[in-house]
Amino acid sequence: MEKQPTLATGRLLLRSFNLADARAVQQLCGDYAVAATTLLPHPYPDGLAEAWITSLCEGIERGDAAAFAVTLAGEGTLIGGVRLRIDPDHARGELGFWVAKHYWGRGYATEAVRAAIEYGFSVLGLHRVHAMHFSRNPASGRVMGKCGMVHEGRFRGHIRKWGVYEDVDLWGILRDPVSQPGMHTFSPL
Repeated sequence: MEKQPTLATGRLLLRSFNLADARAVQQLCGDYAVAATTLLPHPYPDGLAEAWITSLCEGIERGDAAAFAVTLAGEGTLIGGVRLRIDPDHARGELGFWVAKHYWGRGYATEAVRAAIEYGFSVLGLHRVHAMHFSRNPASGRVMGKCGMVHEGRFRGHIRKWGVYEDVDLWGILRDPVSQPGMHTFSPL
């Protein structure tokens, strides 16, 4: 199996998940606030973190995933995760990410997502990266926008979370910024 590299940003190290992360993943993802803004279950059941980490490793080995544990540089504390689910036939990746509630509002998600998108384009050779978020969670949309993604639309009633149909917003970015619809350069008057 080809090992995934560790990605370094200004404040973060994005490394491969391992089974030793399972306890922290269960604790962080088990936070109601994190689960409420993602497809994660609540309560987060025993054994799910181990199964999830194993599935990520298998996806990386098959070449249909890139997945990183988001950790604080210097101390190594796990604070979240970012993943690209890769469709090699179309050279695109579906982005997913989460950050522990205690670390919200500090720009960590933006930093991690930006690194994952760059990795997808420069190393994996993807043409497109896309992502969805619950429409009622505009903070995730702001992360995507700060990373250069373009809001492409809204799917009404697209996902059922805890018995409620949720609208989701779709965002995307292409490797070639010239071909980004809706991206314009404005000159000052």
